[in-house]
Amino acid sequence: MPPVAAVVLAATWGRAPGVGPLLTLVAVGLVAAVIAAVHHAEVVAHRVGEPFGTLILAVAVTVIEVWLIVTLMLSGGEQTSTLARDTVFAAFMIVCNGVVGLCILVGALRHRVVDFRVEGVTGALATLTAVATLGLVLPTFTTSTSGPTFSPAQLAFSGAAALILYGVFVFVQTVRHRDYFLPVETGSDEEHAPPPTGQTALVSLGLLGVCLVTVVGLAKTASPAIESAVAAIGAPAAVVGVAIALLVLMPETAAAVRAAARNRVQTSLNLALGSALASIGLTIPTIALASIWLPGPLLLGLGPKEMVLLALTVVVSVLTVATGRATLLQGTVHLVIFGAFLFLAVMP
Repeated sequence: MPPVAAVVLAATWGRAPGVGPLLTLVAVGLVAAVIAAVHHAEVVAHRVGEPFGTLILAVAVTVIEVWLIVTLMLSGGEQTSTLARDTVFAAFMIVCNGVVGLCILVGALRHRVVDFRVEGVTGALATLTAVATLGLVLPTFTTSTSGPTFSPAQLAFSGAAALILYGVFVFVQTVRHRDYFLPVETGSDEEHAPPPTGQTALVSLGLLGVCLVTVVGLAKTASPAIESAVAAIGAPAAVVGVAIALLVLMPETAAAVRAAARNRVQTSLNLALGSALASIGLTIPTIALASIWLPGPLLLGLGPKEMVLLALTVVVSVLTVATGRATLLQGTVHLVIFGAFLFLAVMP
């Protein structure tokens, strides 16, 4: 499937698919790439073990997403001044409410109560809250520049702080306190399946990269059709960013839900929170560096409505993980907040 999806991307790149066979071809290629990406991510994860497997998928998707943001901002002029903020905030809300809520709900429906490690999840939430506040909230309240922007020195500090926090988090997750992020033992025989060979894992890693590039490329190819649909219903332009973020995050969402169905919610949370942290922790430093060449202002600060949703998400997330156990109630609460985010994006 990865080569087929790549061929679809090559055949449709630079074309604006309307409603018809071309858009259908793009949609089929996108779904195929997502399914293949999840499979190859699980092969790699089974070879390297947790939490390295989820880290590879989260960082790979984020790096490609950051590359797409920078490319669009370099080519889009001042019209894309809010693209980085809108995309990062959409990714934050999607993974922290949509993905987390769906995973808890799926796990709780199948296993009644899901368990995870408080030490790892609360550490990830603390880091995520600090990075999101410094990068997306603070620019609204600074006075060195007008508007929700940073001065060059402030942007450099914010980028450095985000990179340091993310780097320390990865070190703690993979080296210093790796046991805090390992899945809770459920007695499943699946954990003892023989790992794939090194050659198989390397092939899957390469095909995973092909799949992720294809997912992002096909999402970009489908964006004109999405823009037309958004304009037709009279929704704000920010909805386009939300739709593209949903498409780009499909591989991570599918992988997280499959892990939750197997009663491995810790793996799902590692993937979701790690993805949100990587999205902010890698995007802000990259944008800070790219701002040297970017035309026009760089608007990073959120508005009042978005800040309320971000604060609500952080508070509810802390309450959800406080006991290390969750039921379908917590999953439903997160999904309702996610629904509110989508509704207010269309009806601000």
